Amino acid sequence: MTKKVGKQTLKMENKPRIISTFSIVGPKEGKGPLKDYFDVIKNDDLAGKDSYEKAESNILYTAVTESIKKANLKEDDIDFLFAGDLLNQLTSSSFAARDMNIPFLGLYGACSTMTESLSIASMVMDGDFANYIIAATSSHFSSAERQFRFPLEFGSQRPPTAQWTVTGSGAMVLGREGNFPYVTYVTIGKVKDYGIIDANNMGAAMAPAAVSTLYNHFKDTGRSPKDYDVIATGDLGKVGKEITAKLLKDYGYDISHNYIDCGEEIFDNETQGTDSGGSGCGCSAVVLCGYLYKNMLSGKFKRILVVSTGALMSTTSSLQGESIPGIAHAVAIEYGTGGS
Repeated sequence: MTKKVGKQTLKMENKPRIISTFSIVGPKEGKGPLKDYFDVIKNDDLAGKDSYEKAESNILYTAVTESIKKANLKEDDIDFLFAGDLLNQLTSSSFAARDMNIPFLGLYGACSTMTESLSIASMVMDGDFANYIIAATSSHFSSAERQFRFPLEFGSQRPPTAQWTVTGSGAMVLGREGNFPYVTYVTIGKVKDYGIIDANNMGAAMAPAAVSTLYNHFKDTGRSPKDYDVIATGDLGKVGKEITAKLLKDYGYDISHNYIDCGEEIFDNETQGTDSGGSGCGCSAVVLCGYLYKNMLSGKFKRILVVSTGALMSTTSSLQGESIPGIAHAVAIEYGTGGS
């Protein structure tokens, strides 16, 4: 019997458990409003390495290996690692994986990679294909700036719609047993492109994908926004969050009472100067693995919906004048609700 519900959603019958998480961030993130929820705050963006790219790979490696320790497991216990990042050919993830002895699938969903990896890990777990899987991702402000925008030395100006790529990595270990938060639904998003070409306005480019995924999640599951304690998009920032809330209200879903965006939460724009907020694969990863997960364990949140959002462009496509397609995947996580 199929586990598909409606058009885009899968129901997890076996309730894959998230048995541990680990979050690691850079110094700027470590001065933000969520600093108390992160496991490690680095004092140095370079993490003791000689390049930002090596630093990003190092923090991803740390997040994965430390999440294994927190789960009281060994590396050999892990069946698969599903991870990705923003850099060309997924070098942060691949280079981290080469130092581990874990079967690895590299994933690219831009900044949607956290819920992409968590979605696939949940499906594999629910299908009884593994006992333990790690879903992880990372990003780094300086490596992303170098690849997608301008060298830091250039000192380019940032408009109010721009966002600040989060330096951070989050990893989750999924298992079969125990009293832990568990995944109940996964909604796989569709690529949406409304013609935005401004790379400094990613929130507007990704918002239609978030709206589409949220709308279809509610339609497929029969749930409404009030069924969740928190609905969290990944990195739409202030601008994209406002667009998403308005469009969803036009479609009949008012999410204003319990809607947050990880990119808006992770920094204090007034004191940290991050314009529209945070972005990057690591943005939703560290907020989910830190703030959201720990508040589920404490009982503050019992049912959350996390929707990581990604802009699927490349430097080449932007230089050729292409618009910016967006993608978003939703994962419903519950703890102590009975899973209904």
